[in-house]
Amino acid sequence: MVVLDHLPEDASPVSVSQAGLIRLNAPARAIALDVIRVNSLQTGAYVSHFRGRGMEFDESRPYQPGDDPRSIDWRVTARSTTAYTKLFREERERPVLVVVDLRANMHFATRGCFKSVNASRAAALLSWAAHHRGDRLGGLIFGNTTHRELKPRLGRQAALRYVHQLAEHPDWQSRALSDDGEAAFIQAMSALRRVARPGSLVVVLSDFLGFSRSVQSYLSSVARHNEVLAVFLNDPIERRLPPPGRYRLVADDEELAIDTHVKAARRDYRDAFEERVEELEAFCRRYGVHLMPLSTEDDPVSALQTALGRRTH
Repeated sequence: MVVLDHLPEDASPVSVSQAGLIRLNAPARAIALDVIRVNSLQTGAYVSHFRGRGMEFDESRPYQPGDDPRSIDWRVTARSTTAYTKLFREERERPVLVVVDLRANMHFATRGCFKSVNASRAAALLSWAAHHRGDRLGGLIFGNTTHRELKPRLGRQAALRYVHQLAEHPDWQSRALSDDGEAAFIQAMSALRRVARPGSLVVVLSDFLGFSRSVQSYLSSVARHNEVLAVFLNDPIERRLPPPGRYRLVADDEELAIDTHVKAARRDYRDAFEERVEELEAFCRRYGVHLMPLSTEDDPVSALQTALGRRTH
């Protein structure tokens, strides 16, 4: 468990405010978006540079073993007896797209704060970090009822616009369970595929419930030409049921009683979660997506600094 030492004592565990998300501007200065050092749920990986075509052509030189065949300069090669490859210079104003899931299943926690709250705080930190790096910021914020799309823009106003839309999103007020959760996820990933410019950094913050074939198809298409980080939100009770007993779960005016005495039911519950995690891990390995877990108990500032690295200047 990570202590929430970067948040004020009066921070709500069930909602976010624009003022609270703006206050994350300061700690976001220490979060590095230049490289990814993500310790995934299985083994972890180190990636030194973001992939994609978000580069500006610089010059051509003779092809060398290990060069990306997709970068061959066919025009120069056709005029020569030697293959040439293009060299690119990284664009400073890289698009950063932050996608936040605010569906009903995200408004839940048994410890710490709602998954939606920690996802929103992490999204705000990433937004401010993108601003401090000089990147263009945009993204998608979606729930069961409302889908908002923000085109990438540059500057402090882009970060302020993002946190405003995040804090004022209608799905903070509409938390009733709906059968349209998977449809909302599909719609969001379809929109992401449409707006993600090659060479972007794309961060998806979700619990990945409803991670259907359609969702996977759209996200894998995005991952082919962009660096993608999947931030997997979860609560301790999702990973493992509490000790045998009877418990009450309360949501607004609804109440649910669960009995955890039956050993077989506890095993099936654990196995179902592990199967869902394994499916997500396998997808991320297959398509080169970085996977970062974020519990409802975690401090998002410390978690992001650990996963992405700390800026030293």
